[in-house]
Amino acid sequence: MTITRRSFLSASAAFAATPVLRATAAPLPRDADIVVIGAGVAGIAAARRIMATGRKVVVVEAASRIGGRCITDSATFDVPFDRGARWMHNPETNPMIRLARSVGLDVSPAPAGQKMRIGRRNARAGETEEFLAALVRANRAIDEASRGRLDTSCAAVLPKDLGDWAGAAEFLLGANFAGKDLKELSVIDKARAQDRNAAIACRQGLGTLISKLGEQVPVALSTPASRMAWSNRDVSVETPAGKIVARAAIITVSTNVLNAGAIKFAPDIPKRTLDAASKLGLGSYDHIMLELPSNPLGLARDDILIEQSNSTRTALMFANMGGSSLCSIDVGGSFGRDLSEQGEQAMAAFAREWITKLFGGEAAAAIKKTSATRWNASPFVMGAMSAASPGGQISRKVLAEPIGCMFLAGEATHETLWGTVDGAWESGERAADAALRRIGAIRDEPAEVPTQSTKRRQKR
Repeated sequence: MTITRRSFLSASAAFAATPVLRATAAPLPRDADIVVIGAGVAGIAAARRIMATGRKVVVVEAASRIGGRCITDSATFDVPFDRGARWMHNPETNPMIRLARSVGLDVSPAPAGQKMRIGRRNARAGETEEFLAALVRANRAIDEASRGRLDTSCAAVLPKDLGDWAGAAEFLLGANFAGKDLKELSVIDKARAQDRNAAIACRQGLGTLISKLGEQVPVALSTPASRMAWSNRDVSVETPAGKIVARAAIITVSTNVLNAGAIKFAPDIPKRTLDAASKLGLGSYDHIMLELPSNPLGLARDDILIEQSNSTRTALMFANMGGSSLCSIDVGGSFGRDLSEQGEQAMAAFAREWITKLFGGEAAAAIKKTSATRWNASPFVMGAMSAASPGGQISRKVLAEPIGCMFLAGEATHETLWGTVDGAWESGERAADAALRRIGAIRDEPAEVPTQSTKRRQKR
C-alpha cells in the first residue's frame, strides 16, 4: 500500500501525539522495512517519520542511550545541563519546538546579546560598538568572497583592520560558530549557513527532548553496526546482537565515524562519498562546567560573556544558566582541541585561569565543582559539528546522495543548517522520505492541472 505525501504528513502529525512503541534494548528483530543506524537527532527524526506510515523500522545505536550529540546531564550538579548541543533555531519553522511543547517541555528564547570584557572591566559602549563593527566587516568580507569562483578559507579574506578585536572576532566566527579556526573553514560554507540568531533553549535540556521523542521508537541500544552488505535491492546490517535485513537503510553516523571505518561496507561505499565526508570533518567544541555559588562574578541569569583577545586562545561564558549557579566556559577550534587532548584537569585549570584573568583570584577560588566534555574522545561521535574545509562546501550535496538503497543523514548533509539539531532533524526526515519512496511506501501527489477556476485564483 502506498500513501500520498499529504496523507503521510497528516499521519505524521497524529503520530507525534500518539505513543506507539517504547525504546527497548531486546531482542533484536531480524528484518524491517527500513533500518536506521544511530539514535541521535537525525535517527530519531527518521524513525518517527517511517513509523507514521505504518512501516516497520528498527534503530540500532552503538551507545547505551538515545540522543547522539544531545545529552542532558542531571546527575553531576543539582540542575540539568546539556553536555552537547544546547540551542534550537528558527522558531517559526522548526518542528522540534512544537514537539517539545507537545511533550510538556518548556522552551524559551536564548539571551539576545553578549557582554564584553576587557581585562577586569566591562567594555564601554564605544568599545562594544567597535567590536560589533569589526564583526560586520569580517562577515561582509566572507559573504563577498563566497560569491567568487574560488572557495577559499575564511581567514584568507578577513580585513586587516580588525585591531584589538581580531582574536575575539575570529573566535566567534570560527571556533565558536563551527568548531574550527577560520583558516580551516570554507567561505561558501560559512556564508550559506542559515542565520542562527533566533536561538531557543529547552529548560529541561535538548537531551531530555530527544529522549522523550525517542520513547516511542524501537531502538536497540549498545548495538553497534559493524558491517553492512548492500545492493540496489536490500541491505543487511551485522551487529553483536545479530543480523537485520531491510529493504533500505538510513545511516546517521558522524562524518568522522564514517571516515574512521567503524562500519565496514560490502561492497565499499563510493570513494566520492568518503572524500566528501573527509572534507566535512567535525570541529572541536566543548563545555567546561563550573559551579559558582553566590554569583561571585556578579552576572545576570543566562548572561553570555566574551573577552577582548588578541588570539583565539579564548572562550565564551554562559553564566548562571537557568538561574542556577552553573556557568559554562565554551572552548573550540584548534585551541579547544589541544586543550581537550590534555584531559579534564587541564580544561578545568584553563577555566580557572580565564576566570582569574577577567574577575580576579577570589572569583576563581569560589569555584566549587567542575566537569568538562571531551567530544573528540567520544568513540561514537569523535567531534562536535561538521564544517567544510576550503573547497569542500559542495561535499554536503554529495554526502546526501543515495548509495544503492542506503541514505545518509545528519547535520553534515544539510547545506544551510549544518552544525545544528534543526539541520539534523530535517535531514532525518528528508532521508526517511527518500527511503520510503524507494520502497514504494509513499508517493508524491501529481501536480494539479490548472483549471479555469485555479487560473482565476492565481490571477487574484
